[in-house]
Amino acid sequence: MSLVDAVHEQHVIQHLTYEPHWGLQRRPFENVPDPTFYVPSAKHEAAMARMLYGIRTRKGIVMLTGEIGSGKTLLSRAIILKLPRSRYEIGLLSNPTIPGNEFLGEIIFQLGLDSGGTRGEQLRRLNDQLLANYQQDIDTVVVVDEAQAIEHERLFEELRFLSNFQLNDRFLMTLVLVGQPELRDRIAHIPQLAQRVAIHHHIDRLDRAETKAYIVTRLTAAGCIQPIFSSGAISSIFQRTGGVCRLINSLCDLCLYVGSVAEVRQIRRALVERVAGNMLCRHDGGGSGV
Repeated sequence: MSLVDAVHEQHVIQHLTYEPHWGLQRRPFENVPDPTFYVPSAKHEAAMARMLYGIRTRKGIVMLTGEIGSGKTLLSRAIILKLPRSRYEIGLLSNPTIPGNEFLGEIIFQLGLDSGGTRGEQLRRLNDQLLANYQQDIDTVVVVDEAQAIEHERLFEELRFLSNFQLNDRFLMTLVLVGQPELRDRIAHIPQLAQRVAIHHHIDRLDRAETKAYIVTRLTAAGCIQPIFSSGAISSIFQRTGGVCRLINSLCDLCLYVGSVAEVRQIRRALVERVAGNMLCRHDGGGSGV
């Protein structure tokens, strides 16, 4: 490699890693459910409290819904971290689009059990585990993320059947269903299941003040010690994203990259508008639709 090529490669790498330019220890706006970057907005904290109440009081089935990109998955991971492993056994089903004949086996597998055998053998194995946990004062929780993606109605019936695992005075398992708003509609068309949903909470979009707190908190978690986004920039981010967490992340991340390439010391409204204008997916309008 020639010296010119080496310098060019170093230049490319430097621009790919914008963290040094802003004094960050890591990227603050990755669209992954890292609980390190959970932001306790009033809306998310209300959802957290409602879900934890349902889990800790063994309500059987609780449901969390929100628009695309509202932070449901991240919130569900933050909820899991609030549940001590000494008191809870937790299974997480993050891909409910698996074939129907494998659905029960996947739930059992996520609880650390052998998923082989007939359906009857799987159910007996699950029942034995739930009773063993009960005798050790351990609650069993199964979180089904992206539950609106469940393809067949009979799998919702499977979930209803799992809620039958109970004693005279308590449920042996709590199901936490997390999904987009259409999850409510699908469950509403199954009265036998809808009647068993003891708690339902819907996450709304962030307002402007919450959007500012969201940006600042995530930057702080990444090691930020300076006001990177100006007040005008934050207003523009809110207007462009409508307070949708996933869009905020995408726009802020790209602004940090473009700002580092331009070697600016603070991101202002004009830069946000320029970046947002080039994004393929953006929020158009005041607070409705993405």
